[in-house]
Amino acid sequence: MNEPENLPLSLAALAAALRERRLSPVEVVNTLLERIESEDAKLNAFITVLPERALEEAARAEKEILAGEYRGPLHGVPVGVKDLICTEGVRTTMGSAFFEDYVPDRSATVVSKLEEAGAILIGKTNTHEFAYGPTGDSSYFGPTRNPHDPDRIPGGSSGGSGAAVAAGLCYAP
Repeated sequence: MNEPENLPLSLAALAAALRERRLSPVEVVNTLLERIESEDAKLNAFITVLPERALEEAARAEKEILAGEYRGPLHGVPVGVKDLICTEGVRTTMGSAFFEDYVPDRSATVVSKLEEAGAILIGKTNTHEFAYGPTGDSSYFGPTRNPHDPDRIPGGSSGGSGAAVAAGLCYAP
């Protein structure tokens, strides 16, 4: 596998590159973590970033892919999960001060299915408090900014997810 110079723009192109072993899940995650570190302070797309977990999952995915144990098109693909969805052992704030330190003891089915498919959880994306609002600017953790025009908001309770994908910080919300 080669180190990525420029990552593919689409999830489909990334999945093909991972399947064909043209890209390494570990290098993809490292590249995205560097982007998050340099860009997310401006965007506020993530509430929680999971570098250690993401790198462990990437190493496991890489080992499986190299061994011919490819699970499908999400195997090795870094994704963000809206911080409204429970993730075992990872805080789930729902964009609220009330849940700032809440850590669920089990994952929602969608997270379990993503894990079974080999997707890599890189972080939890910002959301309007309790996902109850059309703008995405009312999170306890601050508003999410539009990566194409930081003076604007991306809109919607999934603004963090949309901003993270549009900025190339992960491949799916």
